[in-house]
This record gives sequence, structure tokens and C-alpha cells, in this order.
Amino acid sequence: MSSEKRILASFVVPPELSDRRLDQAAAELMPEHSRSRLQSWIKSGALTVNGKARKPRDKVMLDDRLALDAEPEAQVSWQAEEISLDIVYEDEHLLVINKPAGLVVHPAAGHADGTLVNALLNYAPEVENLPRAGIVHRLDKDTSGIMVVARSLIAHTSLVDQLQTRTMGREYEAVVVGTLTGGATVDAPIGRHPRERKKMAVVASGKPAVTHYRLVERFAAHTHVRCKLESGRTHQIRVHMAHVKHPLVGDPLYGGRLRLPKGTTEELREALSAFHRQALHARQLTLEHPETGEILTWEVPLPEDMVALIEALRKHARELEARDY
Repeated sequence: MSSEKRILASFVVPPELSDRRLDQAAAELMPEHSRSRLQSWIKSGALTVNGKARKPRDKVMLDDRLALDAEPEAQVSWQAEEISLDIVYEDEHLLVINKPAGLVVHPAAGHADGTLVNALLNYAPEVENLPRAGIVHRLDKDTSGIMVVARSLIAHTSLVDQLQTRTMGREYEAVVVGTLTGGATVDAPIGRHPRERKKMAVVASGKPAVTHYRLVERFAAHTHVRCKLESGRTHQIRVHMAHVKHPLVGDPLYGGRLRLPKGTTEELREALSAFHRQALHARQLTLEHPETGEILTWEVPLPEDMVALIEALRKHARELEARDY
């Protein structure tokens, strides 16, 4: 088998992973692969340390070199399903998709089918041979917007590297509770919530996470913001905005009870009460093409539900302003 068709990767152990178990360090360095798959590669000798086979529990040290040279195999056992996809761009390496709110990315407990992965296996069967069916980053079920999927090993390796080195640009739009006076940066580590296992939280032991946000439009008691990520932690924007006391409108996990602003009209009450998902949309994606090196950017418009929400907030703000005169 030619090297182009093999799974190849090489990493130098950084200070924060020194003295960790080999399987743990490998999982941190190659999060796109499952822990069980990494352990099988270690045991088979496909994943080596300084050119030598080691055991999963052996410790790695600073500047050790981990090298992976493995044959691809069918890595998913999910079924292909004919599910419509909104494709923004595609070539032999990339598939850029505008994901609707409500579509789960990965099959899991409670969502064995009807997911983006099931749709991908039908539309691009070659992703069956890639880790996680080519998914290198994900959007929450109820977050809409743009995401990229790898269609080749070259693309998979490149996209994972771009995510790890933070060279992939991702911008989101959100509507938050409260009126912000300006943009800012939230630099706060995120980890699993200490008591509620379905939630993430800002915790001292969490992984570094940085979110930049700036104002797009301010309303009477809400703000439309644009967020840019430096990291990609689970629920990052939702957790960070809730942490600074401006949770996303409609967020079922981090938003708390519905808060209606002073002077709420019946129309706005209905708009806010009916918005049952976090008001978050992945608007723009910028990356380096894995084969050509060209910098590419795609942008998708806000979905109808967020457009309607923003218009309702804008109308309410105008009415309050007119009332004050």
C-alpha cells in the first residue's frame, strides 16, 4: 500500500504531556482517533515512541517523538441514509456543509440514525475509511451553520493539524441576554461540570479556552454578537457567554429561565418563548486547502429563525425608543 493511502502522523511530546501514559498522551495529541483505536495501534507497533514499540501504559517524556504509520480500515459501522445535505462547497478532499439546527452530527445513544454521519455515508461513501467518518470538528445538535468534513486522509490530517495549531478560522453569530457595552475576550478554562455531567463549565482544571466577541447590534435588553474562537471546547461559546452573565437566548442548558425585558410586547414575548434552541450560528469558516495550500473562506447566512428573532428584538427596541420621545 502506498504511503499516500496510509494514516501517517508524527508528534513531539510537549511539556504538559511529559510523564503521562503513552495512550493518554496519544489521545491528547490525536483526538480525532478513539482511545481504543490508539491502544490497538500501540499494541500492534503501528504507533511508536522514538522508533520503538511501547506498551500503552508506558510513560512518555519531553521531546519523545510519537510516530504513527497505520493502514486505514473501515472505521465506522453506521448505516448510510438518504438525508438531504445543504452543500456549500465540495471537491475530492473537502465537503463544506451548512448544517441545520436539529441535526445531530454523530450517532450516539438516543441518536443511532438520522445524523449528519449517516447522511455523509450515503453521499460520500469514502468517508467510511476515515476516523469518525471525516468529522474533524462538530456543531451541537441545535447550533446551525457551516462545518467542514474531510473526504481524504490528506485532508483529514491537514484539517486536524489546522484545528490543533488554531489556524482554522471560525466565526459565529449569537444573540445573548443583556445589553453589552462593547466587545471583549473571555479567557477561561473549560471542563466537565463538577456535578451536572451533561454540562460543561469554567473550572480551574479545564482545558484552555479563548473566545473573542464583538457587538453587531444592541437591543433593549439583548445583544447580537459575533464570536471568534481560538480553541474548540465543547459548548465553548455557550459556557463562556453564560460565565460573563450573558447567556445565549434559548439555551436549554446554560440559559436559565426565560427573562422578559421591561415593556415586553406580546409579539416579543411570543418570539422569545418560541425560540427553543441556543441562538447560535456558525457563520464563517476559513482554512487552508489541504492539497493546494490556498486560503479559502465560506460564509452562510443566518437561518430564518434567528433572522425572525433579531427582527422581533429590533422592532421592540424601536417601539421603546419611540415611546420615550
